[in-house]
Amino acid sequence: MPRVLIVEDDLDVRRAVQLGLRHQGHEVFAVETGEEGLEQLLPFRPDVVVLDLMLPGMSGLDVCRRVRDRDQVPIIMVTARGDDVDVVVGLETGADDYVVKPVQARVLDARIRAVLRRQDASLPDGTRPRAETHGELVVDRAGLVVTHRGEPVTLAPSELRLLLTLSASPGQVFSRQQPLEAVWEHSYHGDIRLVDACVKRLRNKLGEGRNPRYVQTVRGFGYRFGTS
Repeated sequence: MPRVLIVEDDLDVRRAVQLGLRHQGHEVFAVETGEEGLEQLLPFRPDVVVLDLMLPGMSGLDVCRRVRDRDQVPIIMVTARGDDVDVVVGLETGADDYVVKPVQARVLDARIRAVLRRQDASLPDGTRPRAETHGELVVDRAGLVVTHRGEPVTLAPSELRLLLTLSASPGQVFSRQQPLEAVWEHSYHGDIRLVDACVKRLRNKLGEGRNPRYVQTVRGFGYRFGTS
């Protein structure tokens, strides 16, 4: 039974989401503030954190940063506006996905199960379960371990899945829609900012500069994994 930690200050929303997810078969613990959410990470050990962006006191963005400093648990961000610039900031901060209020339990349940599938089954179809060396980057597909210049790289589930997807076909150009469907299991074109934000986080963790060696942009088309 997946354990879901909800951090939401609106009592009605918190209760509705809690009841809806329990009905979908999740074990749920709900708190009102970001501080309480951080306190429950260790004792509750959630499989997924559902985090409201607009919280009193410590903001959702600050909570996301704090969580990412200590844990790679998947984070699904809840926002009041789908076009809010803070959504992009939240994704770049470390959130793996997002939903827009009013939150529907069945939609949130689908997003939770998708992010858990990314965590539990990170190998893209057709890839060989072995370590691959790409310059100073080593991708161990069997052990789901990534090292760069001999040092381990800690990746969130969506970041790892994206790297595995792109590196499975070096040199192939992927439209932004392709990894959106393969990694996030979304089909709505407006969600491609998930891909862009994840690419930015992945590049930062790989120490990529202005001319990325590994995750390269093909302007007007999408992304590819560099072969050199």
